Amino acid sequence: MKKIYFALFMLLCSNLYAQKGLDSVIRIKEVVINENGFSTPISKQNRNVYVIDKEMIAKLPARSIQELLQYANGVDIRQRGPFGTQADISIDGGSFEQTVVLLNGVKIIDAQTAHNMLNLPIPVEAIERIEVVRGPAARIYGINSLTGAINIITRKPTKSGFLVDVHGGSNFEKDTEGTGKTFYGEGIQVGAALSKKHQQHSLFGSYDKSNGYRFNTQFDNAKLFYQGNIQIDDSNEIMTSFGYTNNEFGANGFYAAPGDKNSIETVQTTLVAVQSKHLLSSKWTLKPKLSYRYNFDDYSYLGASSPTAGRSKHYTNSIAAEVITSYKTSAGELGFGTEVRREDIKSSNIGQHHRENLGIYVQYQTYLFEKLNLNFGTYLNYNSDYKWQIYPGIDASYAITDMFKIIGNIGTSQRIPSFTDLYLNQRPANIGNPNLSPENALQGELGFKITKGNFSFNSNFFRRRISKFIDWTRAVNTDPWQSNNVGNQVTGGINMRSDYSMNVSERAKLNINLAYSYLDSKNSEMETGLASKYQISSLKHQLTNTIDFQYLNFSIMAATRFNQRISGPSYWINDFRLSQSIHKVTIFMDAQNIFNTKYYEIGAIPLPSRWLSLGLKFVNF
Repeated sequence: MKKIYFALFMLLCSNLYAQKGLDSVIRIKEVVINENGFSTPISKQNRNVYVIDKEMIAKLPARSIQELLQYANGVDIRQRGPFGTQADISIDGGSFEQTVVLLNGVKIIDAQTAHNMLNLPIPVEAIERIEVVRGPAARIYGINSLTGAINIITRKPTKSGFLVDVHGGSNFEKDTEGTGKTFYGEGIQVGAALSKKHQQHSLFGSYDKSNGYRFNTQFDNAKLFYQGNIQIDDSNEIMTSFGYTNNEFGANGFYAAPGDKNSIETVQTTLVAVQSKHLLSSKWTLKPKLSYRYNFDDYSYLGASSPTAGRSKHYTNSIAAEVITSYKTSAGELGFGTEVRREDIKSSNIGQHHRENLGIYVQYQTYLFEKLNLNFGTYLNYNSDYKWQIYPGIDASYAITDMFKIIGNIGTSQRIPSFTDLYLNQRPANIGNPNLSPENALQGELGFKITKGNFSFNSNFFRRRISKFIDWTRAVNTDPWQSNNVGNQVTGGINMRSDYSMNVSERAKLNINLAYSYLDSKNSEMETGLASKYQISSLKHQLTNTIDFQYLNFSIMAATRFNQRISGPSYWINDFRLSQSIHKVTIFMDAQNIFNTKYYEIGAIPLPSRWLSLGLKFVNF
């Protein structure tokens, strides 16, 4: 705890120090957040939004979406397999099923289980930025955005060219339980871009493999991603995307430790999306979207020793269509949209099921006064299993001065149980519950933003009440885990984030980010004596800090994470990246967990010890 208080003290000091150096302003193009029809500069946002931009992505010691999100404050990445193998994601103390993930605004909902939500075919080099929207987002994004949303925006090339990126690394330890070989990892990524006046195309492919970091944690991960943008004329644009990933990995201890020591799993995901933008007039915009997702999950409990014993196969399909329109008036902007979705699963231990979902939403943004901005609306949802429900919400901000703004929001949201929650039959380990009800949440947030030149500071307090919270529980260790509505979960929290950039000299630049989150989560209605998978594993304290220094074409990034969960020991993880660019070639070295901390994020699965990597990247676009 002393380290946490010291970090908070440093956060306040960084604010005071920043005020002295505001004359050396670093001006950058402002990020515009797109929320279902509304395009709002981040400085005018009424929500608690955090953006990981491409400059930060290039500097972080990370090679997957999961690793990038480790450094986003308020986001809890709980890894079973590292380096992008498998991870659960949640925001501000929610469960891993309560956050919706989007790719260029298209929702990625895994009806089987959110364990596979981040099995995405998106190489890091293809990402323009990642937007993290905290708080209830159902008014904007619909079902399953109970605690927030993460929108991954891919790059639109501005010139033609190609890239080649290779890397390799090791923890220099040996697999004493298995092959006896030294653990290692390696990968290659290639990409090409074609940029013309009225069309842009990009194609990325990557392959990463490793023999793991402990017994039976090896993986082979192949990804392919294509994106095309075509500007028909000044008023009409079409974007298409296609992605495929095949991820095979050892699943030692992932779901039913210690009996699943030899388990293996393969997850294949295919994504297809077509969307367009049409300026019908100077005031009226129309955006239709069509998307398809296929997921295949093949799990073997005993692995190669008995491939058919305890084997589960799941085939999931979802197809969705959405139409968004917005109309600008003299007083504000009106947004309206509708979406339909069908989800199907065919599974060896879940069965065969399907359901349909219809969503209709409307929102309005206006300035009542010059400095008072309001954004309010509602989402009306119909699900074939749970019928009609409505989710209103309102966001507001008031600019007291040009640099100081107060923000607040209150909203409702929902999470529909997954097919695994409802129908899983995986005795003796896990069984579902077809009588589950959806989770519903009411959340309010109040905070402020300070922005002046190259300095910003955000602080927010929120309180959320989730009724009919879904958790996997059991009374005694010999019972299977079963999904249940376990009562009302009440979570209160505060988060602070400070960013500062300065020109040290004409050739050198320094960036500092320091953020802290505190959560207090309780479920007083939960039956006494029940063991829980998710209630006691939420973060209580989280501290993230990045410092990067760049001199000409040399840069160094130091990243620190502190996590303390409601149960279990706390831990500090320290990483860094060194990189040197020579013309179009960049050489980099990553060191992750440099102090060799032993830590766990899920159950008794130890994560990698110190890991060193070297890489070489050639980019000419």
